[in-house]
Parts: sequence; C-alpha cells; structure tokens
Amino acid sequence: MSTVESRPLIGAGVSRVDGPRKVTGAAPYPMDFSVPGQAYGALVQSTVAAGRIVRMHTEAAERAPGVVTVLTHENAPEVGTGPTTVLGASPPTPLRNDRIIHHGQHIAFVVAETPEQATAAARLVRADYEAAEPLLDLQDPRAEQLIDPWGMDHTRGDTAAALESAEVTLRATYTTADNTNNPLGLFATLAVWEGDTLTVHDTSQWPSMVRTTLSMVFGIPESSVRVLVPYVGGGFGAGLRVWPHVILTAMAARTVNRPVKLVLTRPQMFTSVGHRPSGVQWLSVGATREGELVALEHRSLSSLSMEDHDFEPFSSGTAFAYRCPNVTARDRQARLNIAVPTSMRAPAEAQGNFALESALDELSYTLGIDPLELRLRNHTAVDPRNGLPWSGKALLACYEIGGRHFGWADRNPEPRSMRDGNWLIGYGMASAIFPYFAQPCMAEATVNRDGSAFVRSAATDIGTGTYTVMAQLSAEELALPLDKVRFDLGDSDMPDSGMAGGSGLTGGLGNAVHDACRRLVRSFAGLAREDADSPLRGVDPDDVECGDGRVHLVGRPECGESYVDILARHGLPQLTATGSSTPPDPEELGMSLAGAYGAKFVEVRVDADLGLVRVARVVSAIDGGRILNEKTARSQIIGGTVGGIGMALLEDTVTDPRTGRIANGTFADYLVAVNADVPELDVVFVGEPDRGTATGTKGVGEIGLVGVAPAIANAVYHATGKRVRELPITLDALL
Repeated sequence: MSTVESRPLIGAGVSRVDGPRKVTGAAPYPMDFSVPGQAYGALVQSTVAAGRIVRMHTEAAERAPGVVTVLTHENAPEVGTGPTTVLGASPPTPLRNDRIIHHGQHIAFVVAETPEQATAAARLVRADYEAAEPLLDLQDPRAEQLIDPWGMDHTRGDTAAALESAEVTLRATYTTADNTNNPLGLFATLAVWEGDTLTVHDTSQWPSMVRTTLSMVFGIPESSVRVLVPYVGGGFGAGLRVWPHVILTAMAARTVNRPVKLVLTRPQMFTSVGHRPSGVQWLSVGATREGELVALEHRSLSSLSMEDHDFEPFSSGTAFAYRCPNVTARDRQARLNIAVPTSMRAPAEAQGNFALESALDELSYTLGIDPLELRLRNHTAVDPRNGLPWSGKALLACYEIGGRHFGWADRNPEPRSMRDGNWLIGYGMASAIFPYFAQPCMAEATVNRDGSAFVRSAATDIGTGTYTVMAQLSAEELALPLDKVRFDLGDSDMPDSGMAGGSGLTGGLGNAVHDACRRLVRSFAGLAREDADSPLRGVDPDDVECGDGRVHLVGRPECGESYVDILARHGLPQLTATGSSTPPDPEELGMSLAGAYGAKFVEVRVDADLGLVRVARVVSAIDGGRILNEKTARSQIIGGTVGGIGMALLEDTVTDPRTGRIANGTFADYLVAVNADVPELDVVFVGEPDRGTATGTKGVGEIGLVGVAPAIANAVYHATGKRVRELPITLDALL
C-alpha cells in the first residue's frame, strides 16, 4: 500500500477538538464524577517526619455525625504491592505498618456520608508517636546514598587526566530547589466495587498502569479493573504514578461496600502526589583557550524518599550534549524523610541542564568567547557515546534562527554594560535537549457504514492536545475530513497505551495510530481484492492508497471505491483494525534516536538598587521533528517556558529543617509564575521530520522548559556581573 500523501491537515493550527467542551464546562474531570450512594473520604496525615505510631485515637471520629468507618494501620485490610515500571517501584503501600517516614504521610482514612462530615471527623483523629530525628539535609552524612541507581552513569576517556592537563578549567557547584507540580485540578479518585470488579475514576496520566497496579494490589485480574480518565486538570508528571490515596480510596470502598470519593486539598497535594527533587551538582569543565571542550565531569546528588526509587539522573544529558572526548557523568540519590518525589516537567534534564548550561556560560566569559559561539564550536553531529548519526538534529538551525530572531548579535558582550534608566539589561542563552522516550502503544481504528471513523487508545490528554493531534493524524491516514473522525481515550478498556509523559506519547501513540489506520486501509483493499464487483478486484493492497474517503489505485483516484460502498456491498456495519508500536532499535536503524532540541534566548531587566528580576522576552527555537499541530505545539512551548520562569525565579517548596513540615504548601505561599511574570514569548519551529519514527515526531512537552532557567541565570549575570548558581534566583542574591 502506498504512503498516504501529505495533506494540509497535518501541521496546521487546528483548534482543539475538545476545546468547546472545556470552555463550556462540559468536560468531566475526575472530581466531577459522582454515583448514587457514594460516601466521601478524608485523609489524616502524620504530624511528625520520622518515627512510629504508638497508638491511634479514633474513638471521637468514629462517634462523629455521618462517619461510616475509620481505617488505620491497625484495622486496614492487607493488600499487595504495585508493579515496577520505567519510573521505578510503586510508591509505598498505605497503612501497612506503624512506621512514619515523612511529614504528611497518610495514617488514617475517614469515610463519612458527606465530604464536610469526613473532613470534620478527620480532625478528631489523633496519634501518639515515638518520634525520631528526621533526616532532612541532602548532604547529611548519615543519609543512605544510592550510587548510580539506574545504571546510567557514563564514562568515556580519562576525565581526571584531561582536567589536569587542560589549558583552562572551571569548577562550580549548582543547587536546585524542590519544586511542586501544582496542576490546577485537585487530584481526585472515585472507586466503585461491584463484587470483585472495580471501576475507578482517577486523576492519572497513565490509565493502563493504574489498572495493572490496582489489579496487583487487590489480587484481582486486570480484566476486572476499569480506569476512566477522559479529562485531566493538569499533571506535569504528578499523575504518572498510583499514589497511596488512590489505593486507600479503593480499599475503603471495598471495606464499606459502597462507592467512595476522595478529593485532595491543595496542602495535601504538596505531600501526596510528588514533587521535583532538590539537588546539588558539581561541574568541572576543561577546555583549550580556543574554546574546544576537552573534559566534562558532572556529578549530582538528589533527594529521595525513604522507600522509593524515583528516576532522576541529573547528569545523563551531559553524556551526549557536546563534542568532548573525556566525559564523566555520575548520579547519586540520598534517602531523606521527605514525601515521595516524582517526575515534574522535564525531569532530570531541567536540573541537569541548568548546571551544564550555566557552567558553559561561565566558561565563555572566562575565555572571552561569545556564549553562542562556544556552543557552536562544540556542537556534535553524531552521538558522542557511540559515534552513530542522530535520527534528526537541527540544533544548529535553532542557534542560527533563534539568535537572529532574538537579535543576539546586537548584544554588548561586557557584563553590566547595557542599561535602561535604573534597569540593568542582560541577554542570556542556553542549549536545550530532551532525550528520546517512547513506550509500546496500541490503537484501534474503525470506519463505520456512514463513512465516519472512530479511533481509540487508553491514553490520556493532560492538556497537550492528544485528542486533537491524534484525530488529525487519523484523518490524514484514512483520508477523511477531520469532522468525520473521532478520537477517544481515557479508558483502560481501550487498547493499551503508554504514559502521557516524557514527551513520548505523541510519538508512541502516533505510530500506533499510523499502524492501525494503515492496516485498516489494507483491510478495505483486501475485501475489494476478493470482490468480483469491485473495480479493485485482484489488486494487490500494496498498489492501493486512499483519498477522499476512498481506496484507489496508486496515482489513479478514478479507479477505486469508497469505504461506504465496500461496507455496504459486504453487509458490514463497520471494519476495524488494531495497530501497535514499539520503540525502534537504534542498532537496527543505524542511528541514535534524537530527542527534541532547542536554543533559548532571554532578555532580563534587573533593578540596580533592589535586585528585582523581570524577564522581558524569551525566544525559543525548537527542533521538535514533524509538528503535527503548530498551534498546540506552540502552546506546549509557551507553557513550558512559563514553568521555566517559575523554576528560575519563584518556585521553592520550603521544608522546615527541624520538623520536615512543608512551610509554604498553599497557593498563597508557594509562588508560581502569573500573568505579570510572563513577558513576550516567541516560538520558532525548525528542522525536519525525524528519520527514526514512522510519524517523524519527537514530542515537545518537556523541551519548552529545558534551558529556560540557565538562560535566565546567564542573562542575570550579563546584566549584573553577579553569577547566581542556586535556584530560584532571589533578590537577596543580587543585592
């Protein structure tokens, strides 16, 4: 079967197909669902960070109006543990013993007739503790350290010797804070048991994994679990794991034999659904006086909870970022009495890129070389880890087009040389990389007797535009108008899908949709081939393509027939095909799979007297491979940029160093970027379709954030002459 010719539908700025439902309030989010007879849950959380529970006092709560039950570790039913995924082992199972490992740990679950009654009763539950001194300092020598926990440390050449002999060396330490994902939608779970069949509405970015987890935890077949997530009120990575509150809600529903619904409060979101882990990074860079890198040593130490295996290899991107013969990239994690960390937009790369790109900027000033020119001199057209060419890399175009668009050449290179009244003006830039990631996916495509198509997969759309771009892709592959194609998702009963995370869903799911639609067209061609009344009788499916809702001979649209006619003549209401995708093998391709690339250019203004930092404009030049929808892709880059501004200047989840309590766990205290913090944001897409995947996409969800923080920090240095190596950048560092 011939490849379907490209149509204007792909790449066009199509508005979101789910937009009308969202703006009219008709889109049902997890917290919107209710069923007859449901009860409501409320969490009771630990007020110490380490130790054990001596006794639970639940009597007053049990006597409170409307209370149905109170679950604690003393009466909770025993359940199993969840699976190990690409993100590590499942978070610790709740209420399994008396051990306390972080402040805010769930120690009881109250079920009552109304949410107000459940909340009031939860306040009546008390615990007696045998408290222990918590480990809260990342560099506390008593903390257990995991060395290379994911087997991703990288070494090539002799870094130590190269640093020793380098003409110029730079050594610096960089620190990044805890950040909390804080999606707008509060996480919610509604669990309904019918015998041994469980239906769950949950805030998740990965319904298939939630189904697997609940199956294992409650000892029932996966076919007995259904997870429904038609819409998600944001996630940024927080919805990639099955958190203890989800299991508690299902456990309570089974215990009381009625549906139970739980909606987390905003403070509970800070301790219940993960956060970006804090870290310290040590960079050593060796170079010639002409700016050629000869050695890179990147070591990191990041925070980890006592019983978890969060995946955050900060230094991993350094292994392939630049042409350098001697590289050491090593990561460690320290176990602390903190809530479980998790992926947050651009996990690991957000932190690691800040350190690497800040260090290169420092090196450029040491050498007297333009920061952009330094990166150009060390660009690598092949993967330095194995020498293979990249499947697609337009980083040079990002530098050239982004720099020209920004006006980088107009910059006076001298720090503190550009001024507008009392505002010091600074220009900064950084490279951005987010590595390729995809998981196996499946999709199912159907064409109906009326000529419409229905394509589906158990994925989620967390606001990235999956509903829309998959409908576009399906319409292109089936040669149908977009308004004749419906794409559905958010139901674990649909064909399995990978996570909506790691910028991997568009590629993985897109390839599965591509495969399903191609198989469906072949099925139509196969029916016609055996049909004596068809103009395509005897025609090999390889000689057929589709166009305008028809299958026809390649290059001869007049010789064919419509899907509708084929179905009608065979008396079929519809025809369906299933497709799948697996991540390609680089060795078979003869190429290293390229993730997304970008160059970020930032202008800041710093008040010379007060140290206030204002981002004036940002230009993001992005190589995201084939862009399926420029409108939604641009929105992703803009949203990621806003998150990068927050990471650079505002966001810091503050933990009391004595008690382990999060001190700013509300929107009143935790600062995120708002309209007043967001300047003119410009996005330019460059590059060609990636050669490593069927659809040519790379994914752009993470790359929008990567590079923003170091570009801001580098611009602050250019404006003020003060190098800040700790995020967020606060005015006290500049006074």
